[in-house]
Amino acid sequence: MLLTVLILITAFLLNLFLPWWSIVIPGLVFGWWFNKKPGTSFVFGFLALFFLWGGQALYIHFANNAILSTRIAEMLQVGSPLLVVLITGVLGGLVSGLATLTGALLQDTPREFKP
Repeated sequence: MLLTVLILITAFLLNLFLPWWSIVIPGLVFGWWFNKKPGTSFVFGFLALFFLWGGQALYIHFANNAILSTRIAEMLQVGSPLLVVLITGVLGGLVSGLATLTGALLQDTPREFKP
């Protein structure tokens, strides 16, 4: 659970100043640092960004009376503005989950160099 909280906080802070793909950095670093099993790392990384991006999208949805999410739902032809919020959370979760999985798998990689 600490892994999820650290990824969430760090990704939030990085997104204030860097592009969207900066969410990969905490996933890679903390996935490598905590050295959990690959499946567990993926789930914790996924949950961190699912809650972060999903929560931010939900906040924007309610803050502007669903104008933006409704227009995006019409543009993407998904039907429901809340489905756009869910898709946003799932996409962020997949990116971070795969980054955390990569970090965990890098920990298992042999580091012996043979020229």
